Amino acid sequence: MPRTEYRIYVVELSKRVFTENTKFRLANPQFNGVLQCLYVGMTSKTPRERFQQHKIGYRNKKGHRLSSNIVEKYGLYLRPSLYNHIDPLPTRHQALQMEKMVAMELRRKRYAVWFN
Repeated sequence: MPRTEYRIYVVELSKRVFTENTKFRLANPQFNGVLQCLYVGMTSKTPRERFQQHKIGYRNKKGHRLSSNIVEKYGLYLRPSLYNHIDPLPTRHQALQMEKMVAMELRRKRYAVWFN
């Protein structure tokens, strides 16, 4: 059985998310309106497959929603230039830590970022 690898991905969001979503706005007080709004996530699938799941509002076999409302409503496209340099990670825990690190780094660069 092939080993599961986890990948980090970044989705550019419409800037409408900043004006329409209070939680997003409160999570990003550093945002000055110049750079983009982003979503950072991690997946065991390819980033393209995961983005498609977000956009269609994917539910698993048990009926649980596996897509982010923010990406479903405001997601525009993947931003590979912001995540291609990150190697796949062997464990889910490491991927979650890396997701947070990438999100915080992008916030330090003054992007508006949403992540789990």
